[in-house]
Amino acid sequence: MARVSMNELTTYRWSFEEDVQHYRNAGLRAMSVWRHKLSDFGEEKGAELLRDCGLKTASLLWAGGFTGNDGRNFEESVEDARDAIRVAALLDADNLLVYPGARAGHTRSHARRLLKLALSELVPMADAFGVTLALEPMHEGCATDWTFLTDLDETLEQLAGFNSPNIKLAFDTYHLGHCPRILQRIAELAPRTAIVQLGDARSAPKGEQNRCRLGEGTLPLREIVRAYEAAGYAGYYDVELMGEDIESTDYHELVRGSLDAVERLVEGLG
Repeated sequence: MARVSMNELTTYRWSFEEDVQHYRNAGLRAMSVWRHKLSDFGEEKGAELLRDCGLKTASLLWAGGFTGNDGRNFEESVEDARDAIRVAALLDADNLLVYPGARAGHTRSHARRLLKLALSELVPMADAFGVTLALEPMHEGCATDWTFLTDLDETLEQLAGFNSPNIKLAFDTYHLGHCPRILQRIAELAPRTAIVQLGDARSAPKGEQNRCRLGEGTLPLREIVRAYEAAGYAGYYDVELMGEDIESTDYHELVRGSLDAVERLVEGLG
């Protein structure tokens, strides 16, 4: 399937250059770029390497932390997000993932105000650069260090507050695949989805994320993908795997196995 990408977090131990080379050798046409690896390699040089190898950037990860839980104040986090938008434009990335940050001692209403204020500053810049901001809610069992957004409807309310085509939802199956009646909601979500991240789980998250190989868990991945396709979704399916079950895996085999698993998910689709 041409619209499959591999997330650099999946191959955590490989460098940016190794990711590009091995993904391309595996037949991938797109990848999601981790800013940390890209920075180590060099942004301009990395953009050139991606172009030379014919790899599209499905997403850039990440920006956020507006609530101050990562040691930066609000202004520093917003400035970092501005820099991330510039890098996303350099890479011609389909979207930039956004994690608002944990509550960090704030009331929930104040955390929401901080996110709204940050997005009010960032959306106009995203519009100007043609970069889509992809806001990602997470499962409450593992969201503590990342985001206070653990409710899909609350996330949709944040999106609805901006009259822009450049702010959408990042749908991660690992986080949202556990939601009741999620398959019935995908027709509503598809037009507002920037990227679908594929992760599987044997049980709901409790603490650190511990994803398993695609197809080895209990999440309805096949049904989710088919519902998105039926709803006209035309974005990437990004393989994002991490955790104890993944850490010691041979990455070459993991990439090949993930691509085979995605082919099984879409088997029979036109």
